[in-house]
Amino acid sequence: MKNSLAIWFDEPIPYPAAIRLQDELVRRRVADAIPDLALFLEHTPVITLGNRGRTQNVLAPPAELARRAIQIVHASRGGDVTYHGPGQLVLYPVIRLGVNEADAHGYLHNLEEIALRTAADFGVEAFRRPGKTGAWTAAGKLAAIGIRLKRWVTSHGMSFNVYPDLTGFQTIVPCGLAGEAVTSLKQLLQDACPALPEVRARMTEHFGAVCRRPIAIHRPPWPDLPEELRDMLAAAASSPEAESRRVAPR
Repeated sequence: MKNSLAIWFDEPIPYPAAIRLQDELVRRRVADAIPDLALFLEHTPVITLGNRGRTQNVLAPPAELARRAIQIVHASRGGDVTYHGPGQLVLYPVIRLGVNEADAHGYLHNLEEIALRTAADFGVEAFRRPGKTGAWTAAGKLAAIGIRLKRWVTSHGMSFNVYPDLTGFQTIVPCGLAGEAVTSLKQLLQDACPALPEVRARMTEHFGAVCRRPIAIHRPPWPDLPEELRDMLAAAASSPEAESRRVAPR
């Protein structure tokens, strides 16, 4: 089996740039022009509304969002409203589901399993909740999931809270679930919280194992990738929207 590409980014990527990149990668994967791959990145601060998202689940007024440099973007994924920001690890697989895995619920289960195994690596007990997607802990939701399938090629994926500014989630009703807390590895582990690159390495390993795909890791500036693909990644990483980058609390 050909290696799948684990593509790592070292700086937060604006959400619109990441979606443009995903859309082009999906188009190429549908055409069999590229192998399966997975993007591992962070986003600059953004609220995204999925195809079930309701604007009333955005609690902060526009002036407050502007003050905090938080964008609002409509997303083509499933699900309701969520928040992304630096310190949150995002996994976007662009993979063609095979005959034995061509089931949206099975794929969601796999993403949850990746989150559960990643949490366990750092001593955090995470679990599934019946009727709800994602990875949960006794202190709240640790990972959120929303996906899209096009001709059995996946996009969007999972966000996993390592050390984001959790006050970002106070600007919304996360996933449309009123009264549900959101947590992070930092909140759970305090000074024992791992660095995001360490979490990324573990999640990459679990992605390969759970999705049964051998992995080849590529780090910026991705010298071993074809020039056209490398240019696409560099364009996303350096998009003009990146001016809103900020450092996450650690």
